[in-house]
Amino acid sequence: MPGSKILRNLNPHVSVDCVVFGFEFGRLNVLLIERNTSFKGKEYHDLKLPGDLVRKDEDLDTAASRVLRELTGLDKIYLKQFAAIGSPVRLKRQARDMEWLRSIGHPEEIVVTIAYYSLINIDQDKAASFLLQPHSRWYMVSEVNDLAFDHIAILQQALEILRADLKSKPIAYELLPPKFTLGQLQQLHEVILGVKLDKRNFRKKVANMPYIMPINEKQIDVSHKPAQYFSFHRKIYEKTKTASFSAC
Repeated sequence: MPGSKILRNLNPHVSVDCVVFGFEFGRLNVLLIERNTSFKGKEYHDLKLPGDLVRKDEDLDTAASRVLRELTGLDKIYLKQFAAIGSPVRLKRQARDMEWLRSIGHPEEIVVTIAYYSLINIDQDKAASFLLQPHSRWYMVSEVNDLAFDHIAILQQALEILRADLKSKPIAYELLPPKFTLGQLQQLHEVILGVKLDKRNFRKKVANMPYIMPINEKQIDVSHKPAQYFSFHRKIYEKTKTASFSAC
C-alpha cells in the first residue's frame, strides 16, 4: 500500500483539521490548501482545510501545532479545540475522495477528526510571506462556499464559535497589531460578526473597558485626521474581566 511505511508512525483513526483565520482590515480570511486530484482520466481542483493524521508520539494539541508550524513556520499560534467529528459519511465525493486518500497512503477506515480554529494577525504586505507550503493561500471567508470532504461544515462551525468567543473572550487582540485604533477594533468586530455597529455606542462600551488603554501615539501619513492608538493590557483584563467581553 502506498505510504504504508509512513503510516507506521501515525494513528490511522484520528486526525486534526485546522481552521486558520487571518484578519486584514476590511476582511476575514481563512487559510486553505489547493488539492489537485486525478480521477477516471480527469483532473480536478478543489480546496481543503490544513490537517493531518495524529502521530503516535504526540497529543492532539501538539499535532495541531505541528500542522500549523509546517504550514506557516509560526509557533505559539492561538489554538482552540472546538469539535470532534466522527460521522461515517465524511467524504463529499465518495469515489473521487477515496481515490485521493489511497494515493497519499491514507487509511480507508473512518477517521475521527478533532477540529481546531486558530488566529493569525496578518496584513496585506505580509499575508503570504510566511506560508511554507506552495499550495496554501488565503481566501476571504465570505467567498468560500465549497470545500473537499466535510470541511465546509467544519469551517461554518468554526465561524460560529469564533463569533461567540469574540463576545466573551479577548480573542480580538490575537488578530490585531499591538497598537490599534478604535476604528480598527470596530472594523474587526463588524467583519467577524457580519453586522454594522453604531460608532458612538461601540466607543461608549470600549471606554468602560479599563484594559483597553490609549497610548501616547497617533497615526502618521494618513489622509484623514490621525487617530489615537490603543493597546490591550491582559493583566488588567484578568483582574477586571466580567462574564461578557463584548464591545458590541
